Amino acid sequence: MAKRIALYLRVSTDGQTTKNQRRELQQVAKARGWEVVKVYDDDGVSGAKGREYRKAFDRMLKDAARGEFDMVAAWSVDRLGRSLQDLVAFLGELKALEVDLYLHKQALDTSTPSGRAMFGMLSVFSEFEREMIVERVRAGIARARAEGKTLGRPRVSAEVEDAIRDLRAEGSGMTAISKALGVGCSTVTRVLAE
Repeated sequence: MAKRIALYLRVSTDGQTTKNQRRELQQVAKARGWEVVKVYDDDGVSGAKGREYRKAFDRMLKDAARGEFDMVAAWSVDRLGRSLQDLVAFLGELKALEVDLYLHKQALDTSTPSGRAMFGMLSVFSEFEREMIVERVRAGIARARAEGKTLGRPRVSAEVEDAIRDLRAEGSGMTAISKALGVGCSTVTRVLAE
């Protein structure tokens, strides 16, 4: 009986596509005699996002629990996530469900002991890469602040801030103030909290 597999595809931005991932994984499945029974596609969702933001990923894990396939095949470890903790939890969940994992770029198959060990090492490097990105962003923000650049949204004028406070003192609600003055609710909240 052919191994029933699910393909998991993901790209981070709208400018990218999962078509290449799908094509390559389908070719691997055909060459190995695997039957593709499900395809899960998180198009335009960051791997750093949690399961609640990755709807196809969440659906895939629920279907795995129902025994709908024997293996998950993904293009690369970074398609599954960027956090070591999340990747290890994912692998643990698959293992508990007796579902294997195949990663094409790493030629990794967790149905073997060496494949499980390699997955752990790849997860470490994926998390390291994510931390390096975060560190570069923080350094860029710090440099911009040191150069005196203003970050974030522009502030509203003092007159608008006074109007926000006046309307609130008169008993107007946050949404009503926002609509009346043409500012966002977050601006109203910030001004009133200051």
